[in-house]
Amino acid sequence: MKQASLLIMILFVWITASQAQNERKFVRQGNKYYEAANKDTSRIDTVQFNKAEIEYLKALEKKPDDAKWNFNLADALYKQKKFDQSAEKFQEIADKTTNKIEKSRALHNLGNSYLMKNKLDESISAYKDALRNNPKDLETKYNLLYAMNMKKKQQDQQKKDQDKDKDKDKDKDQDKKDQKKDQDQKNKDQQNKDQKQQQQQQQNKISKQNAEQMLQALENNEKKIQDKVKKIQALKAESKKVEKDW
Repeated sequence: MKQASLLIMILFVWITASQAQNERKFVRQGNKYYEAANKDTSRIDTVQFNKAEIEYLKALEKKPDDAKWNFNLADALYKQKKFDQSAEKFQEIADKTTNKIEKSRALHNLGNSYLMKNKLDESISAYKDALRNNPKDLETKYNLLYAMNMKKKQQDQQKKDQDKDKDKDKDKDQDKKDQKKDQDQKNKDQQNKDQKQQQQQQQNKISKQNAEQMLQALENNEKKIQDKVKKIQALKAESKKVEKDW
């Protein structure tokens, strides 16, 4: 019985050692892919970084809580511009580790991931947390200042855009005022025109009435004259008649 137990124990130790060896093998292979991708600085070799990611995932299937391997995986994700995934992984590492230097490194890279997504508030917060754990980290200080400068530029640009919008609104209001003014002037001009036409029509009407009155007066005068002529003619005729009787 003792020999059997010893054999089982030796076998268990051998299997455990063999599994650990396989895990490290995946990590070593992942590191090779990662280093190969980093050699060409002129471009991002996403193919090699993706291969490294796959190898790190294989190792983490066996040992999911290994901080170093998780960090390597997060780096590989970041290099592939999978910034949402890398941010999630760096946040997970920062939450789990109690080592301030490791926490600072994870938070620094978390800030980088947010910065690449233009999430400036989150990035600034991550850098500040990193400096709380490692106040002497100059690179984090530089990145924090860079993110804060970008934030200021963004706010300045937003203010400029708002001012432009206000100016546009003012221009629109002024245009409306000018249009109303033009319309009021047109209405006024039309009213003046209508008044002039009415006055002209009234004058024409009065002139016509005057003409009719003058014509009537002439007709009356002519009738009076004709009546006088008839009376004179009648008197003459009467005078001739009397002379004959004599």
